[in-house]
Amino acid sequence: MNPSNVYFTDFHTIAFGDSLPTKLKKLIKKAGIENLDLDGKFVAIKMHFGELGNISYLRPNYARAVVDVVKELGGKPFLTDCNTMYPGSRKNALEHMECAWENGFTPLTVGCPIIIGDGLKGTDDVDVPVEGGEYVKAAKIGRAVMDADVFISLTHFKGHESTGFGGAIKNIGMGCGSRAGKTEQHSNGKPHITPELCRGCRKCQKECANNGLIFNEDTRKMEVNLDGCVGCGRCLGACNFDAIAFNDNAANALLNCRMAEYTKAVIDGRPNFHISLIVDVSPNCDCHGENDIPILPNIGMFASFDPLALDQACVDACLAAAPMPGSQLARNMAKKDFVDHHDHFRNSTPESEWKSCLEHAEKIGLGSREYTLIKM
Repeated sequence: MNPSNVYFTDFHTIAFGDSLPTKLKKLIKKAGIENLDLDGKFVAIKMHFGELGNISYLRPNYARAVVDVVKELGGKPFLTDCNTMYPGSRKNALEHMECAWENGFTPLTVGCPIIIGDGLKGTDDVDVPVEGGEYVKAAKIGRAVMDADVFISLTHFKGHESTGFGGAIKNIGMGCGSRAGKTEQHSNGKPHITPELCRGCRKCQKECANNGLIFNEDTRKMEVNLDGCVGCGRCLGACNFDAIAFNDNAANALLNCRMAEYTKAVIDGRPNFHISLIVDVSPNCDCHGENDIPILPNIGMFASFDPLALDQACVDACLAAAPMPGSQLARNMAKKDFVDHHDHFRNSTPESEWKSCLEHAEKIGLGSREYTLIKM
């Protein structure tokens, strides 16, 4: 496969010069969004509205810039995301919309409607065949996402506690899955709890939506209910005492492969375009109700018709950057027993893994890992 073009601009601005939203507009036009036939078409713009309490998600101003360009080209845009499989402020459409509004995403601020892709309870999905899928034959995708004529992803590129980083493929594959689709992607690998490390604080149980954790009143410790657990990993991020670990070391790789196949289901057979911003690079997903300080500096904005090339370009840019002092990444690297993986994302979260996602995405024909970086 020939290298894909990836377009880039940094976050530098000058006094009385272009604003960052204006730079983003110029970037996506330079990258060729105007070549899409958007006239009169419904255009889904997939993004993450951020969990309540998290403030590292992309600002609505960036969404407005993309919406304005789509409308200039005659499209009918809407912002969309699908409901989560875990407790929080986005597990049904009513709470999801209120969360989006509270985080600044309203029709007034972004210039278009906001539609939750899998409906009120996260059950409004369609089975979409995955051509060449090895792990998923039919992906469960939010109906509104698939009803759109054109698909655009707008991604906050950041760290992730399981998949290493959250890029375009995660934004699309995991983000467009309905609640059942997210469960299917997460359903390999079960955690175990080390009783000696468990404090019985029950914070992990509050993050479990599937009756996967039971508190033993006799021992005052948490226990895993294997019949209920779907292996989503939310409990792992909730435990401050390293009491929870996963039994299946391949779970992250399987999650990554399924995520790539879900992405292929979403974009196959219709016009699509992808944008990623490496800004406020928090160590964990925007699904968290908090965010730590960035592990890497703000790097820039990227755009491409190829989501795989886009992710590869973004991760390459991140790996070439210097860690931010005082961040989770920098603290880990300063530990006496530090093992250098020569990878900022694994050094930040050693149990995470991302390479299997890009390798599998290339294998199933999602795009190319080879790219030409065109700087603006």
